[in-house]
Amino acid sequence: MKTVSASLLALGLMAAAGMAQAANNCTVSLKGDDAMKFDLKTATVSASCATITIELAHTGKMPAAAMGHNVVISAAKDMDGIARDAIKAGVGNHYVPKGDARVIAATSLIGGGQKTRITLPGKKLAAGGDYTFFCSFPGHSTLMKGKLVVTK
Repeated sequence: MKTVSASLLALGLMAAAGMAQAANNCTVSLKGDDAMKFDLKTATVSASCATITIELAHTGKMPAAAMGHNVVISAAKDMDGIARDAIKAGVGNHYVPKGDARVIAATSLIGGGQKTRITLPGKKLAAGGDYTFFCSFPGHSTLMKGKLVVTK
């Protein structure tokens, strides 16, 4: 009986630790590759974080000019418009329209083997909001996108 009780206690502690970690998750770590895929389709952050960090590692080998990746955070409804306008913004602006109020945050554009990160105030995201993350390199947002879930 002691073994069963100890096992149940251990499972309960692990579950509680997992929930606490999810509740205070302030960092999203993504990997993008030469096949135009992010390793996550859904990422979760907490609106209670003072700051939220978005990290991107390009695990491919191709240079930014051929297969560059970035991460743009926006309301889901704005993704298509931002992706269209990103082409006009060009590589010099990391394929992110300058001063675009629809863009909540965006990393720089990187090539294979590189990493980038950006930090934004947690108050820019509201719990329960409909947010997305995507790569704005021309043509990539059709495959390289995911849902950003914001918890309390």
